[in-house]
Amino acid sequence: MDIALNTELLISLALLVLALISFVLEKIRMEVTALILLGLIIVLTASGLSNWPNLGEILGVFSSEAPLTIISMFMISSALTRHRIIERLSLYLEEFTAYGYKPFMLMLLLSVAICSAFVNNTPVVVILLPVAMSLSKTLGVSSSKLLIPISYASIFGGCCTLIGTSTNILASGFMTKSLHYPNMKAMEMFELSKIGLPLLFTGLFYLIFFGRRLLPEREALSSILAGIQRKEYLTEAIVLAESTLLGKKMTDSVFERSAGIRLLDVVRAGNSLSNMLDDHFFQVGDRLIMTCKPQALMNAREGIGVQIFNSMSIGIEGISMEEAVMKEGMVGPTSPLISKSLHEIEFRTRYNLSLVALHRRGKNLQMRLGDLRIKAGDSLLFLGSEKAIDKLRASKEVILLEHAPVAKDKENLKPLGVMFVLGAVVVSATFGILPLSIASILGVICLVTTRLVTLREASRVVEWNIIILIYSMLALGVVLEKTGASALLAEAVIAICQAPYVGEWQLLCAIAVIYLVTAILTEMLSNNATIAIMAPVSLAAAHQIGLDENSARAFVLTACIASSASFITPIGYQTNTFVYGVGGYRFKDFLKFGIWPMGFYFLGTTMLVSWHWNFIPL
Repeated sequence: MDIALNTELLISLALLVLALISFVLEKIRMEVTALILLGLIIVLTASGLSNWPNLGEILGVFSSEAPLTIISMFMISSALTRHRIIERLSLYLEEFTAYGYKPFMLMLLLSVAICSAFVNNTPVVVILLPVAMSLSKTLGVSSSKLLIPISYASIFGGCCTLIGTSTNILASGFMTKSLHYPNMKAMEMFELSKIGLPLLFTGLFYLIFFGRRLLPEREALSSILAGIQRKEYLTEAIVLAESTLLGKKMTDSVFERSAGIRLLDVVRAGNSLSNMLDDHFFQVGDRLIMTCKPQALMNAREGIGVQIFNSMSIGIEGISMEEAVMKEGMVGPTSPLISKSLHEIEFRTRYNLSLVALHRRGKNLQMRLGDLRIKAGDSLLFLGSEKAIDKLRASKEVILLEHAPVAKDKENLKPLGVMFVLGAVVVSATFGILPLSIASILGVICLVTTRLVTLREASRVVEWNIIILIYSMLALGVVLEKTGASALLAEAVIAICQAPYVGEWQLLCAIAVIYLVTAILTEMLSNNATIAIMAPVSLAAAHQIGLDENSARAFVLTACIASSASFITPIGYQTNTFVYGVGGYRFKDFLKFGIWPMGFYFLGTTMLVSWHWNFIPL
């Protein structure tokens, strides 16, 4: 290895490490990090490094079939959402509540897994969250007993087919473009099923029989105010002239006596008094920073004479407290509100609604609510009339966490048409009639031309931040392979597997190491970023061991399962992030409950892959 290659290898590894650090810290948005990474790669390409990819090789990632296929599958999913097909199927779930928790969970989780095997699992989970929260009351259990299992079931299903998750499609693209295996075929539609299905049924058994016992008893917010007592929100209030707080010391126990309200800070004339509460008395106009349980927000105005408001001075004037309702909503992955501040959104002006609190990842947020920028998965608590809530629901900017009834549609042929198109895509790709990329693109064309979905609706649901991430990581993958960084990482994997005590178990050990490394990365990064790193590494490791094309596929499929099987953190997979905020969970809940599926997915994948590819010495 010459000096030039050493220099370029170090540069490529430095880019990888810096990107990973940025993804983990989340100081800047994921897609911004991806764009900066892509820009740096292009700049370095123009610098004339001898062992660096040329501009044609870098720009060649934009001709990759995988991102186009992922975009097409997002668009096909939009038609399912538009015609409320998943919601229609969920109507049958209510019938199973009469049979008790376990039969209901079997049908719910099996439905989630089957849908997630063929449709992007994020909308499946988002659509079924309100359904599960509503039916949990019928079952007489906390919604926290249902929401993590729904997220996990979607992961189980996504690991069973090529189109179950964008990770698998991306890995298939790496397989067809491998420098080490130029004749390797793309992943087949159900190639993962021989590994994913046994793991799916094992996972469902765990969720159904142990979920109720091991998951915490925590209520999420719901459409019924009396049922939302446990989650605390940060909000602001102003002391009115008639307040009972006037003249009282700020450390007085009035807030302790007011159940559900805790005073954090008092701001007077723009100055925080948090460190001097002992020395001050309440005055008219003092701005209070409080954590409140939702019921307390309704009682605060009359009980202690404060006015709920946010930093845009959105109050509750004009809303009769007898007529007001409080609803929780969640910001979906494709909401137009993402990255906008509350000042810019203006809920009061547009919907006549007061945004009284904002909750993110189980935490209360910083003081100035109006300056916060919305993120996917945020929980928002609204106060307003039913009419105003209906207007917000129709906008689809926020997903209201209530089970809205599905209207009976006389045009039953349209949902059937969408199902026919999706079925045609699956059948074409399964039997090799058309490549998945072409079949999915033709499916989108068919949906748009028959007006089953408009092009604007279809493009709106595409998670473009993921597409940007994929393109940048594809470019990084080219750099890692060209500079030898992928080979170096593969050597590290092999070095572990060549220890004297491994011997004839080397291949099984290699599968285990690839799974563990991938699983650790995916708990910190997105699954797409993880597979973009690990797919080339796994192929390079297989090549260095001396495996043929068929055996090398086992290494990639192992990385596919591991990159999606994120169970122990709420940030490793997007569906986990959504249920984290909605379900009122804590970080440790995922660790305690997810360690078991992580364990049997690790052991199960290692043994199943090794058995199917004869890696187990007999």
